[in-house]
Amino acid sequence: MQVQYSYVSPPSRCGYLPDQTWSLRYEVMRTLSGDEFGGLLQLGWRRFGAALFRPECAACRRCLSLRVPVGTFKPDRSQKRAWKANAEVLTLTIGEPSVSRAKLELHDKFHAYQSDAKGWPEHGPKDAAGYEDSFVNNPFPTEEWCYWLGEQLIGVGYVDPVPVGLSAIYFFYDPDERGRSLGTFNVLSVLAEAKKRDLPQVYLGYFVEGCASLEYKARFRPNEVREPDRGAWVAFRE
Repeated sequence: MQVQYSYVSPPSRCGYLPDQTWSLRYEVMRTLSGDEFGGLLQLGWRRFGAALFRPECAACRRCLSLRVPVGTFKPDRSQKRAWKANAEVLTLTIGEPSVSRAKLELHDKFHAYQSDAKGWPEHGPKDAAGYEDSFVNNPFPTEEWCYWLGEQLIGVGYVDPVPVGLSAIYFFYDPDERGRSLGTFNVLSVLAEAKKRDLPQVYLGYFVEGCASLEYKARFRPNEVREPDRGAWVAFRE
């Protein structure tokens, strides 16, 4: 593991809770293995491209890393419906990350919808180079999960397979198909694949109470969160 450079962002308006101020510590990696990142996951780090990050906020501890123990997970009624509606209809292909026109268009369509519907910051169209930096150029092998409805690409997710489990990095989907609960179906698919591979945990990133875009993660129960001050994983929602 080699760090190219590190920095802490200056305090600014929080991207999760607009009434709060956040600072993030970044470690931009020159080299990093899956084994090494598995250890960092358990310390509360997340990854996007070559950059690792975690909050270092002066007055707030509401960003909680959340994971779901695979062996004890039990889907609720809504999750069972999402699985039933999609499992026999959609085709999932898992392979190496790559860029394509269909992925770029789906990514931009998803973000345009989220900006209008949920107030996400507006982004211009993502070009091939930007997409590669975000999703394709990874420091160790990452999986690309593509969901197909017939010949139509309707969802793309990125997943890190590490010895301690599967880490869901990012997922975007066709908002015209939002009635399928594709975000829920993606997490259920990651949990099912982790069970198939005999992996103990699925890491879902940060849960932030009060942030509608992140609160859904706690619905996958039972789950655990890492308490930032204690540095320990504890039972959260049963």
